[in-house]
Amino acid sequence: MKTKVKELRTQFKMTQLQLADLVHVSSRTIISIEKGQYSPSLMLAYRMARVFGVSVEELCCLEENMQMEEKQYENL
Repeated sequence: MKTKVKELRTQFKMTQLQLADLVHVSSRTIISIEKGQYSPSLMLAYRMARVFGVSVEELCCLEENMQMEEKQYENL
């Protein structure tokens, strides 16, 4: 799943460790989310969205992810 975590984190001049501390996870979790290897739980997405002052939908690129998923199912 694509997210804006890295974009927002760098915009806020925050390290991965700083964000991890603020949302109570390991820096490895933040790294995995930023690489698209791990999708955050709803509660983690909510905590990150609050840190950045955005909605969960914006943080998680809801529209873009929905369009990508729909394209996958069109070809079936």
